[in-house]
Amino acid sequence: MRIFRSPSLVVSRLSAAPAGSPSPQTPAARLRLAAAFASGTLIAGCATYSPSPLGNGRGTADVATLSVAAASMPTRDLAAHTFDPANGLDVTETAMLAVANNPYLRVQRDALGVARAQAFAAGLLPDPLLGLSRDQPSSGQSGLTSAFGLGLNYDVGALLLRSSKLRAAHRVNDQVRLDLLWAEWQTVAQARLLFGEVLSTRAQQQVLSREAAALEPIDRQVQRALAAGNLTFDGASAGLNALADVRRQLAQTIRQRIQAEHDLRLLLGLAPQVPLDLVGPVYQASPTPAQVQRALVLLPRRRPDLLALQAGYAAQEARLRGAIIAQFPAINVGFLRARDTGGVYTNGLNLGITLPLFDRNRGNIAIAKATRQQLHDDYDARLLAARGDMLKLQQDLASLHTQIVALQAHVDQLDAARQAAEQAWQANLLDWPTYLTLRGSALAADLELVALRQEQARQAIALDTLLGGDWTDQALPRPAAAARSTSSPSTSKRLP
Repeated sequence: MRIFRSPSLVVSRLSAAPAGSPSPQTPAARLRLAAAFASGTLIAGCATYSPSPLGNGRGTADVATLSVAAASMPTRDLAAHTFDPANGLDVTETAMLAVANNPYLRVQRDALGVARAQAFAAGLLPDPLLGLSRDQPSSGQSGLTSAFGLGLNYDVGALLLRSSKLRAAHRVNDQVRLDLLWAEWQTVAQARLLFGEVLSTRAQQQVLSREAAALEPIDRQVQRALAAGNLTFDGASAGLNALADVRRQLAQTIRQRIQAEHDLRLLLGLAPQVPLDLVGPVYQASPTPAQVQRALVLLPRRRPDLLALQAGYAAQEARLRGAIIAQFPAINVGFLRARDTGGVYTNGLNLGITLPLFDRNRGNIAIAKATRQQLHDDYDARLLAARGDMLKLQQDLASLHTQIVALQAHVDQLDAARQAAEQAWQANLLDWPTYLTLRGSALAADLELVALRQEQARQAIALDTLLGGDWTDQALPRPAAAARSTSSPSTSKRLP
């Protein structure tokens, strides 16, 4: 293994050289001293390596040990909420925990660190090139001495491209940061959605469990009548299938609940065995048509995904400018100090210029222009789709509201009929086929109402996310003020 010594140690060794050895003042000694000093300087500025072992991937085992900083939350409503899992997780605390502890968001935050490192690397000045050479005569002629060359070269063209590369790197950094913010918003929406799905499947499981318990006496009665020969299989089919159908729906609902709880634990970065103590109502959002229209106007200046596309387009603009600058001749400047075998010392200047005869960077310019056009059209398509999706969701929510109101009235009627039918059946005033028909209709309406409310919550959460988080009149800025505050690509992480 080669041992590198510091420049001071090399100097002391040269000054203490024995008699007959080359003096430190000779060109050869100065050349060796310069090489040693350069090597020592480079080694002193090098980064060091330290290992980073992989984790165990087990997730968080206890929610109570976690703390979430409200100031780090991406939206106003989350930042204004206190995280306290001691009494269970409400829908806002669930969203906060998802933002803070989601493992895939950590990966995206690492990508932001990579983008920042790339922006840092783009701002570094290019290093000069130091060239050392030495030639030893081999002809045996007298009066010859060893020749050497010491040259220092610098790529001036790299300095001309530095500003474009730095500008593009900063815009890419903005794009990655805004993509992270958009991922956080989507994680919040997913947490709210899974919170509602878990509660919805738990509610359906309770409804089906109560229905199965209510049908067991009828099933036993049908089984006894069938065994006694008082009932044929054709006549008993409705009674035999009623409880079996409810149990089948119950088993399917249990599987759906397990899947929803699994997805929520994974989103929250929790271990599989951690219980989910969810409390409170599901997330509700009901923007008015006026609020939707106003949010549509401000959409390009508030939605992180659209702002990320704008930052990506600005980065491509910088790349195109850099490609145009790079079509001009590249210049390389250098200085040379040399001695030939005759002992003659020379000082020289090197100048290298690329002749733009064939390439002229035309290929890279064409690629940069085509990429810019692609990003331009991608942004227009995304903005058009966003506006269309928002208006469609608003219409769907209005339709669902009307349907839920009508179904709720129907459910109330069927519930009253079911209670009356149960009392009549217990008093032997109603036959069991009619009783089962009424219970089946009431159960189907109950489950349909739960499903419609869950769909309404899903559509409301999607609209809330597409509107840009907090869309209330107090949070939405005036269009002129919004244009001034968001004109810079370096948009603040927490948007209104």
